[in-house]
Amino acid sequence: MEAGSTAITLVNPSGLPEIDVYRQVSIATGSKLVFIAGQVSWDVDGIMVGEGDLTAQVEQCYLNIGTALAAELGVVPVPPATLLGFAALDVREHLVEIEATTVID
Repeated sequence: MEAGSTAITLVNPSGLPEIDVYRQVSIATGSKLVFIAGQVSWDVDGIMVGEGDLTAQVEQCYLNIGTALAAELGVVPVPPATLLGFAALDVREHLVEIEATTVID
């Protein structure tokens, strides 16, 4: 991969709706594939952020993903997991859980 080139190409294929805030497909290339466990709206102390507020919970999920990506990504003793309840997420107050996969060059 050339210096300055991107490791992820975002695409809206024809036949799928074009959404302003995201792309339908991401194509990643690179040397290190990173899977981040599903993130919920807990802060660093495990306290719920934005109870009943979907926007606040989504924001906290993405902040948590950013924190995970900024951390030293070494060997993890257990694989990441997303915990889902039968009809909802694992904690009733969680309105969203976001899982991420990324390629790090």
